[in-house]
Amino acid sequence: MNARARTLLFLASGALAAALLLWGTAGLPGFGRYPGPYGDIINAVALSERHVTNLPTAVIFDYRGFDTLGEEYILFTSVTILSVILRKREGPPEPSGAWGGFSEPIAWAGWLLSGVTGVFGLYTILHGQLTPGGGFHGGVILASLFLLIFLAYEARVFLRIFPKTALEALEALGAGGYVLVGLAPLLSGRGFLTNVLPLGQLGDIRAGGTIALINAFVGVEVAAAFALLVTEFIAEIEQKEARP
Repeated sequence: MNARARTLLFLASGALAAALLLWGTAGLPGFGRYPGPYGDIINAVALSERHVTNLPTAVIFDYRGFDTLGEEYILFTSVTILSVILRKREGPPEPSGAWGGFSEPIAWAGWLLSGVTGVFGLYTILHGQLTPGGGFHGGVILASLFLLIFLAYEARVFLRIFPKTALEALEALGAGGYVLVGLAPLLSGRGFLTNVLPLGQLGDIRAGGTIALINAFVGVEVAAAFALLVTEFIAEIEQKEARP
């Protein structure tokens, strides 16, 4: 398929997708006219049942936690497939550092911003059950920390600080940890993802039982997945530059 045919195919599929999107949203109720009843039920029972003040997090990681597990594994599977595709080569070469010269002011700015970004990302994950945020949001913020360090230094420095094997282990830990939290209740005859931890006090960082634990595992998986993508793209570019 030539470039013209690909362009026409993209325009046609894009127009169809836009039409379906407009059609799907045209029948939605107006702003402030929520038809219910699910949101009203959650507002009525979630505070007492889950002891969290961020009700969307209660829905995502508890009431419909099985669906969220599937969403997490969509990211996990996508990164795994991309890694397998990009690793069809004869061993990655040592990073050449051919990414531009080193700039000390940029490096200092990168370290400063990465520190702030890291703290904010951890705060977003750990307080996901209390304030807007959670593992998915905080994981993306933490992932930008890796990108800041890559932009501030050469590729070899990034790979030295964040080795690929460590990122792979963290991604597996995040994805597998979610499953283990879900399987734990089965040992006592309860359902998958049933809460087995104390709910704590309403508004406390330890509130929510397993919600906080799942938040942490998701944050680790999301951050490691995006960082792993960066390392794979670095290796791919270095491989192309090393070809005669």
